[in-house]
Amino acid sequence: MLTAALLVAAPATAADFATPGGPEPAKLEEVVSALRKDPYDLELLISFGTSKSGSAGHLALAIREPGQDDDLVYSANFYADRDPKHAQHFYTQDLMVRVPKTEYLFGTRSSLGPKASFGLDYGEVYKRALIGVRAYGVPAAERAALASFFGRLNDDFHRRAANTEYHNGEIVYDYMDLNCAKTVGAAFRWGAGYKDLEVKQRGFFSRLSKATSANTPIEMALKLIRAWDARGYTMDVVLYKKYEHSPYVDPREEEPVAFKDLPNRFPSVLSLDFRADQGQYEDYDNLFAMYLLYNLGRYSVRIDPATRAVQIELAKEPLPYARAVAEAERAADADSKGFLSRTLLRPIGRIFWEPTDNTHLYDFDLKPKP
Repeated sequence: MLTAALLVAAPATAADFATPGGPEPAKLEEVVSALRKDPYDLELLISFGTSKSGSAGHLALAIREPGQDDDLVYSANFYADRDPKHAQHFYTQDLMVRVPKTEYLFGTRSSLGPKASFGLDYGEVYKRALIGVRAYGVPAAERAALASFFGRLNDDFHRRAANTEYHNGEIVYDYMDLNCAKTVGAAFRWGAGYKDLEVKQRGFFSRLSKATSANTPIEMALKLIRAWDARGYTMDVVLYKKYEHSPYVDPREEEPVAFKDLPNRFPSVLSLDFRADQGQYEDYDNLFAMYLLYNLGRYSVRIDPATRAVQIELAKEPLPYARAVAEAERAADADSKGFLSRTLLRPIGRIFWEPTDNTHLYDFDLKPKP
């Protein structure tokens, strides 16, 4: 009788789907295995923003190593800022967290421990969408150099180093300075030898505002995409859709909002669009970024709400980089001028998603427009 009672009670105490401790989606290993059949070496993971305005998003890097069954994601730790409140409630042991990519995207349990942040350190797709830019042909020595530099960032953080060649000031997370985009960019410039890669630095006596001198995820991603093309690496893009039904409310956040109700905005460049409380962008640079990523797109991955299974929803052939850029430039130029003049013409550029609600909901689609 006791055993039967426990079995009846178990579902009531089990964590919900798309929440910490809940069940992982079905067919996850199958889809991950299918994606890994493509011999990519690196993947930039560009997370969407979760605020109505100031949609910067997040940037992390996944490195693939031969013989491993999953990539390792290196991601700057938003809470590694030495704030005592953050140290009490969040994971702050390292400046650069390192977790398996499957955990980072779809996990409901964290290898970092109970203080890890759901939707940031693990299980990102339950909170927001991500775009993965995969690079092919990257030498093993370059991948090793990147991983080594991320290790150095943690070493410098632990010993409270300051004023290095890659950063002015203490090595500690700063949203507008030593942030996710800067740490990834620094790894390529000072770790992997990308000497021409621009990584913005704020001088000791700089008069530049924090916003002006900040590195942003989408701008750094575009710089790296150009650098990869110059090195002869080929690229494609995977869209990891947000699971739109997570009921989870992070108790550590000041505003108690369920993940399903959070904004899911494409990360903006620093432009007039950046602070706009809107669903659609009208700035040339934002339109170019969205159109370029569509042109390079290969897969759309989602969790089906009915079956709770991961699936490769759609697939298409990515354009070669030069053609992808040319078509994105043409479409962004025409569409930005149309938005500026308020001409009632249908945009000619294609993107992964179509806004269905200017507050927070997006309907992602890889199908070409008619």
